[in-house]
Amino acid sequence: MNYQKLDAALATALNDVKDPEESSLGVFIHTEPVLDSAAIAVLESLGVSGVTSGRDIFTATLSPNAISQLSEQSWVKYLKRSQQLHLVNKIINTGKFGV
Repeated sequence: MNYQKLDAALATALNDVKDPEESSLGVFIHTEPVLDSAAIAVLESLGVSGVTSGRDIFTATLSPNAISQLSEQSWVKYLKRSQQLHLVNKIINTGKFGV
């Protein structure tokens, strides 16, 4: 695995995964802008959808083994952990002002 291509959050998350074959980590895959057919085939074989040449950022849920495989590819610039965003529901109490 090429840890230089992983962000800190992804590298940390890899240590917490029990099954290296289970697709459990959401990642952003940053690639070269122009991908050849072999690179497209690798991404599609890992379950990445919407792979077309001309795009350079893809999202996928991958296993640690797939992340390791991608990190070794020359056309992959870096891999970044994708985290679930949660909406913050906060009621703002403005109070009532009276004269």
